[in-house]
Amino acid sequence: MDKIMDLIAQEEKYQNETIRLIPSENFTSENVKKALASDLTNKYAEGYPGKRYYQGNKIVDEIENLAIERGKKLLGVEHLNVQAYSGSPANSAVLMALVEPGEKICGMKLNAGGHLTHGHPKITFSGKFFNSVQYDVDVEGRIDYEKLRELVVAEKPKLIFAGTTAYPWILDWEKFAKVADEVGAWLVADISHIAGLIVGGVHPSPVPYVHIVTSTTHKSLRGPRGAIIGVTKKGLDRDIDLAKKIDRAVFPGLQGGPHINSIAAMAVAFEEASGEDFKKYAEQIVKNAKVLADTLREGGLKVFGTENHLMVVDVGLERGKEVAVELEEAGIIVNANTIPHDMGSPFKPSGIRMGTPAMTTKGYVEADFVALGVKIADIVKR
Repeated sequence: MDKIMDLIAQEEKYQNETIRLIPSENFTSENVKKALASDLTNKYAEGYPGKRYYQGNKIVDEIENLAIERGKKLLGVEHLNVQAYSGSPANSAVLMALVEPGEKICGMKLNAGGHLTHGHPKITFSGKFFNSVQYDVDVEGRIDYEKLRELVVAEKPKLIFAGTTAYPWILDWEKFAKVADEVGAWLVADISHIAGLIVGGVHPSPVPYVHIVTSTTHKSLRGPRGAIIGVTKKGLDRDIDLAKKIDRAVFPGLQGGPHINSIAAMAVAFEEASGEDFKKYAEQIVKNAKVLADTLREGGLKVFGTENHLMVVDVGLERGKEVAVELEEAGIIVNANTIPHDMGSPFKPSGIRMGTPAMTTKGYVEADFVALGVKIADIVKR
């Protein structure tokens, strides 16, 4: 057997033998994997359905159109681009479409639970090419919406990201919208982590309140690695050309031929996420997260959250990586993470981040997470 095939088999075995609690990871269905591994990977299809630069894409057009229609119905958006390669390129495309270099943008601080692409200064494209101002959380890790308003009114950013990567609370989209509307800012909801919870009905949707929605298609949505950009009615009411601007920013603005195999796998995942079984799955994710958080608290740990699928746990000053390694040795996979107002650094953080989507896919219920929480607390307190 080729060495790569052997390593893939080893990784499959490892994934199935360990307890996977990284919130951004999940297990796809067999049908999603079949689409990803299909002959669609052989296709080049630069452009959009009906407007390709290469011939031979009649069937590909049908596949992409089906993914678009299923995704629009699932999210409730007016327009959907399914070609972005991943979440960071999707956010890059939005910025390219709506903001000029040097103009001001606003997003959540990284150590408060935000994402690099939401304007993290100096080291990211969003912080280098745009003037970034960032909002924070309080000592419990919650967004202070009044302080957010004060920042936005003072700085008047052209675009605001409402989205997170390590935030355990339900987001108040209406409050974000009132703040953005007060200064005429574009409002972008990055729902990469919570897309599955939104379509499953256990987290409110941002669609009525924002202009644009971006999301990865893996994580809680259980699809392939890829991303989508949705334009809402509110977005089109503000700018009837918004959909065109987004599409042009993706192609040819940032990338060439789309990954048609990934787009087909998205279509499969969107169909799966539209069923009743997925709603039950989303409900179980939240139940499991609450039980895990409660158990960790009962075990003496400081837990930030949870109202969604994840939580951040304080494990002691700069001990996050050390604890993550100890848990991995016990077969429990988490990631080191900063806590709100961390005195450590992103390289030596004081917390760990964990979530329940992957193991809920594997069939874990509340009792399983109680036992798991007891074990984690014991390891952290050694």
